[in-house]
Amino acid sequence: MNQSPWWDKNRHADRRGFLLARAAIKSALRGWFAAENFIEVEPACLQVSPGNEAHLHAFATERIGTDLSRTPLYLHTSPEFAMKKLLAAGEERICAFAPVFRNREGGALHANEFTMLEWYRAHTDYMAMMSDCGAILALAAQTAGTKWVSHRGLTCDPRVAPERVTVAEAFSRFAGIDLEATIGDRDALASAAEAAGVRTGADYTWADSFARILTERIEPRLGIGRATILYDYPASEAALAKRAARDPRFAERFELYVCGVEVANGFSELTDAPLQRANLEEEMQLKQARYGERYPLDEDFLSAVAAMPQASGCAMGFDRLVMLASGAARIEQVLWTPQA
Repeated sequence: MNQSPWWDKNRHADRRGFLLARAAIKSALRGWFAAENFIEVEPACLQVSPGNEAHLHAFATERIGTDLSRTPLYLHTSPEFAMKKLLAAGEERICAFAPVFRNREGGALHANEFTMLEWYRAHTDYMAMMSDCGAILALAAQTAGTKWVSHRGLTCDPRVAPERVTVAEAFSRFAGIDLEATIGDRDALASAAEAAGVRTGADYTWADSFARILTERIEPRLGIGRATILYDYPASEAALAKRAARDPRFAERFELYVCGVEVANGFSELTDAPLQRANLEEEMQLKQARYGERYPLDEDFLSAVAAMPQASGCAMGFDRLVMLASGAARIEQVLWTPQA
């Protein structure tokens, strides 16, 4: 049987409690950011490049000028490029509740249009973002009246500071794999994955095996009992992040997990413009090889990278945060006007 439209009064009534929680959480977070001296900004959705991550897919459009000239544009997959330009312009603490658009996505945790809570602090590193994530998670749950977050049978106490675990530690703990010994070695990581019971393919790259292990063995074990911050990703999996001083094979990137769900992704921002260009070119080469398409690089963004101060930033799926804090099971329950 087909589901009634979202504007059906009965269906809306079933979702309304989650939507009111969404509004309350957004108001509380705006207050928190204001108290931290952030300025809320509104990055434009139409961009010359939607972002250059190989596995993210954009919606394409075009601008038609008064002379009928046509310029290709995209709806951004993240407000990141625009917000980093604001850092280059001199802003030091900025945040946004930005609508973002991703094609080829759908399901309980994904929507083609959703809200990204993104924020940046100049003159800090990713440790500042980790602390922010813990405070935001606790405030969201408190605002929703939630003492324990539950999702798919897993529970997490949002009031407890997240546990911090390196990616290498997680691979050792949950999969019995020495990541540092296999980094960059396709065959070694594939063999280690098979030994851990994770199937790989003959055509798998090192990154494919890494992602498969992460998805099957690591992520389902994170954020149980308390939130988990998984940090120091291989540099090859962090195209926009600064390399780690302790070991340049890794980067200062982290993700926040709650009940096995990835909620946020943050970095110490990369400010080396030539390296940034090389990283994005590599991402687009991979996209071309895998999907038969590529997106242009934003040359203004690459110029801004060279002018940026050292900074840290984080992108949090606001809808997922609301889901977890309010007890919703599916993302459509916390969207005011969902596609479904």
